Amino acid sequence: MAAPIGRFLCCAAHLGGRFYRHTSTPFYSTAAQTLYPFAARKPQQSLRIIKNPARCMFIQTQDTPNPNSIKFIPGRAVLEARTMDFPNPAAAFCSPLARHLFRVEGVKSIFLGPDFITVTKESEDVEWNLIKPDIYATIMDFFSSGLPIITDDAPRSETGASEEDDEVVAMIKELLDTRIRPTVQEDGGDVLYKGFQDGIVQLKLQGSCTSCPSSIITLKSGIQNMLQFYIPEVEGVEQVIGDEDDDEAVGQEPASS
Repeated sequence: MAAPIGRFLCCAAHLGGRFYRHTSTPFYSTAAQTLYPFAARKPQQSLRIIKNPARCMFIQTQDTPNPNSIKFIPGRAVLEARTMDFPNPAAAFCSPLARHLFRVEGVKSIFLGPDFITVTKESEDVEWNLIKPDIYATIMDFFSSGLPIITDDAPRSETGASEEDDEVVAMIKELLDTRIRPTVQEDGGDVLYKGFQDGIVQLKLQGSCTSCPSSIITLKSGIQNMLQFYIPEVEGVEQVIGDEDDDEAVGQEPASS
């Protein structure tokens, strides 16, 4: 019987049996003219511009469990089958899209997913209704420019299963890639495998999960419970903070089949 991961992960659709509802705010824009949703607008309400419809974009926003992070969904592929985390502007050397977004005042970090962009603001003092218009415009202008989202010199992190892994490590990686990471990505974040020693799995949280107030719940009541349910050798989960990846972009490839 599969463990109901959704009941435990704070970055999932459920939290302690309570449903966490997301709201989506559609956004229509053209390269020539831009309109933005106002804070008073109701979810699902949209603004449409028919001028030059061939260059019209539809961008949705989705709240995350982290009040300082919002997931922007441009309605097209971003990184397709991988994710990349940019914790600071210096890490964005390989991503023109991330560099453009860092120019928006108040933006702290950028996380790129298969079909979404998670933007984390610097603090609660920064109002979303003040920086959202610039983020919308930046995303729209970038996709209209034809520039690559990431360049060829983007680093790659091969943390998927490999032939060198022992049986326990291979099972941990497979469970992370097939059951845990997809759920965490639903709320604009990700989790990377960093090691396994003395029964402790070392993981690194990314995106909206990095500074989420409920990140400990995600690790202990969610990921740890799931891993222990399937893998008795796992005694606990430990979060890796401030490792060597903090000053460079961290990419995650899907597990090898």
